[in-house]
Amino acid sequence: MDELRANPWRTVDSRTVYRNPWLSVREDRVIRPDGTDGIYGVVEIAPSCGIVAIGGDGRIALVGQWRYVHDRFSLEIPTGGSEAGETPLDAARRELAEETGLRAGRWTALGTVDNSNGVTTDVAHIFLAQDLATGPAAEAGNEPVELSWVPFPDAVRAVMAGEITESVSVAGILKAEILGLG
Repeated sequence: MDELRANPWRTVDSRTVYRNPWLSVREDRVIRPDGTDGIYGVVEIAPSCGIVAIGGDGRIALVGQWRYVHDRFSLEIPTGGSEAGETPLDAARRELAEETGLRAGRWTALGTVDNSNGVTTDVAHIFLAQDLATGPAAEAGNEPVELSWVPFPDAVRAVMAGEITESVSVAGILKAEILGLG
């Protein structure tokens, strides 16, 4: 078992082949576990966060937006990336306010999810937000979102029916359900 936990890869060289404000793509020259030469592409993304925001009435705040990559509308928990110097909780507070106008009086960490860990460094930190208060949304102009309030059991059903498919949303909703937080 210990041999499975030791890193069998050896990095020979590394270079950034693409960069923009949100991500960079790194190409590593490697020696694979079988001893052959190869390359490994890595998408480097700052840590992200997802927020399971549940009101006192048992409804969850979901945001819907058009996802360019999949060319379809997606219903999700408020989710976004962190900025330089932000802690995961600071990023979660900012994202919740930006996307929904909500502020939370109580925050609980629900753990992390490695998003596509075979190709990206993105680790999503999931939080439960409670004791919610409303304020003005400060949404970014390039990311219009539609806020909806859904009874928590309906959100769980939507995950199980394949209607909510974004990975952090699926993990966050199901973690909250299993922990009896919804």
